Amino acid sequence: MFWFMRVKSIKKLKSLRGVRVLLRVDFNVTLGKELKVDESEDYRIVQTLPTIKYLIKKGAKIIILAHLGRPEGVVGELRLDPVAKRLSQLLKKHVYKSDNIYGKEVDEHIDGMKNGEIIMLENVRFDKREGMAEPLSGKIQEGANQFAEILAGMGDIYVNDAFSVSHRAQVSVSTIQNYLPTFAGLLLEKEVYNLSKALYNPKKPMVTIIGGAKIITKINVIKKFLPISHKILLGGALANTVLKVMGVAVGKSLIEPEMFAEVKRLRLTENKIVVPVDGYMAKSFKSEKGRLDALADVHKDEVILDIGPDTLRLYDRIIKSAKTIVWNGPMGLIETPYFARGTRALIRLLAQSRAEKIVGGGETVQMIRKMGLEKKFNFISTGGGAMLEFLEGKELPGLRKIVAK
Repeated sequence: MFWFMRVKSIKKLKSLRGVRVLLRVDFNVTLGKELKVDESEDYRIVQTLPTIKYLIKKGAKIIILAHLGRPEGVVGELRLDPVAKRLSQLLKKHVYKSDNIYGKEVDEHIDGMKNGEIIMLENVRFDKREGMAEPLSGKIQEGANQFAEILAGMGDIYVNDAFSVSHRAQVSVSTIQNYLPTFAGLLLEKEVYNLSKALYNPKKPMVTIIGGAKIITKINVIKKFLPISHKILLGGALANTVLKVMGVAVGKSLIEPEMFAEVKRLRLTENKIVVPVDGYMAKSFKSEKGRLDALADVHKDEVILDIGPDTLRLYDRIIKSAKTIVWNGPMGLIETPYFARGTRALIRLLAQSRAEKIVGGGETVQMIRKMGLEKKFNFISTGGGAMLEFLEGKELPGLRKIVAK
């Protein structure tokens, strides 16, 4: 029995020379006011470079499938031209950007491609059929197969390197696997390996850190990791619901009453789940500053917006005992600099730890990069929701013909 999930990797293919590779990536990056991708926003593009460079070296003809935003139809501001330009800059190689997803112009360009050349097709979500893919139940909406056949007709094999959208049942992620030989890109392979290791073969003791806004989105991960973790440390607004169940006053902080019964089943009295003991609170989510106090002394008209120094000292003692740390989700309202201090402090603590550290979640990753500390982490996942669902043990639509236990 393998402790990791075996992956059908592109590295297992003997030859890729002249092969038309449909490469699904997640280049869903933030565009600035000038509609361009700058260095602070190109993380997902950078992480896919090893796969693209590998395909170039092997002489493949690379046809990139990607999306941007959640358009309903064609939206000029969500065209992929800025993304293609940034990819070209990073590769120091021309990337031809098509104005279409498919059609005569695309076919003619692909027919004329030389080995090692790249074409990026237009935003696949401009076609409404992209969202008509089958869920894992097997039900297929009208149009999904048609769109999948059109996309598959442009390639010889399909490579998924978009782990971060592999939890989505979409045509270019899932349905297309029914029409072409399917393989994992190097990034997706790395994601599966590292997250599998956290699930099935972590170095003990293991500490899991869970933050973010809603406990309903993280409860299954908490339950999954309770048996294998030494401690689970909570932060962010989701901790409020746990504190409320424990009888701690949380003022008018966000809570999820519908989750009270589920939280009570977590055996909170066993002290395996650790909650904040102090924090920064304010009268409003729009406040730019707050006051520090013990969480037992939150005023009725206040909201908890970040963890405090006593909590960080408590968490630091636990972190120092860990040999594996898995972290997903911020500790506070990091959109406001004053309430991002707890998350930044936690990043610094983890950077000093000698444990194997796996972290995911877009906001958290972005902050780690801004602090220049990404090299202090063993693995940074490109996935937020996909990471969570993988760690829950769910079967992801984008992995169904790529991995096997």
